[in-house]
Amino acid sequence: MPPPDDAGAQDTQECARTRAEEQAPRLGFVLRRPDSSASRAAIATGVAATLVVLLTSCGPPAPPTPGPTDAVVDPSPSASPSAPVYAADGTAEDNLPLFAAVTGSVWASDQRASGRAYIDALTAAGFDRAAMQVTQDVTTVGNPVESLMFAVRWGDAECLVGQVGPSTGEPVTVVMPQLAEGRCLVGTTRAIDW
Repeated sequence: MPPPDDAGAQDTQECARTRAEEQAPRLGFVLRRPDSSASRAAIATGVAATLVVLLTSCGPPAPPTPGPTDAVVDPSPSASPSAPVYAADGTAEDNLPLFAAVTGSVWASDQRASGRAYIDALTAAGFDRAAMQVTQDVTTVGNPVESLMFAVRWGDAECLVGQVGPSTGEPVTVVMPQLAEGRCLVGTTRAIDW
């Protein structure tokens, strides 16, 4: 049998590509390479948000987040005798109630879409600003993001992670294992330089 000509090889490649494209929707994904580092960052951020949502929905329900009584952000632990307090020598789990309370307080304010508001309130509550990460709070075209994430690295193994935004509904706060190089969030984060 004679070797296939270039037209036959192209037909074979086109058939294989068409078959893969037809099967991809049934598998729930499409195999394509990202066009740029920006799209890779967007994919990584989406994967991180999905992981947080999936991991938090599979575990036991989170304790209810105390709601603030007014819209003023006041993360001070001395606000009431029963308010959670910062435990510098405690674990991430020990500090999760305070992290959740601060997150809930900012979420209830008019600063709910500002990443800086969460970082500033967590810093005021005693958390180490140098151990924090936050994602962008506006899109590349200037619209508020659908999901804003922020985190505090705790020790060498854990992170307190918060997620808020229209796509999240109520604030989500969890303790997660650290990622490579002591990072807490996947993808591009913004500099905390204010």
